[in-house]
Amino acid sequence: MMIDRLNGINPLDNVKGSQKAAPTSRVYTAEDSISISDEAREMAEMLKMDAIAKETPDVRADLVAQVKAKIADPNYLNASVIESAADKILDSFGL
Repeated sequence: MMIDRLNGINPLDNVKGSQKAAPTSRVYTAEDSISISDEAREMAEMLKMDAIAKETPDVRADLVAQVKAKIADPNYLNASVIESAADKILDSFGL
C-alpha cells in the first residue's frame, strides 16, 4: 500500500517549492591589521634576551686566556696593577 497524500495535503509541496538563498559576495573595504602593545613587545624582548643568556657560556674562555697570559708575564704584576685590582674589588662591595 502506498500513501500519496495525508488528508488532502502533500507534505512534499513545501520542499519542492523552496528556493535556495543566493550566495552573497562580501566586499571588504578595510584592510586587516594587527597591533602589538608595548608590554607585549617588552616581553618578547625579555624572552629573546633570556634565550641569548641561556646560550652564553658562564665562563668566557677568551678572557680567561688573556688574564692567564698577563699573569704569566712577570712584568705585569706590579704595585699599580695590584692596587688597581684591589680598588675595583672594594668598589664592587661598595666600600
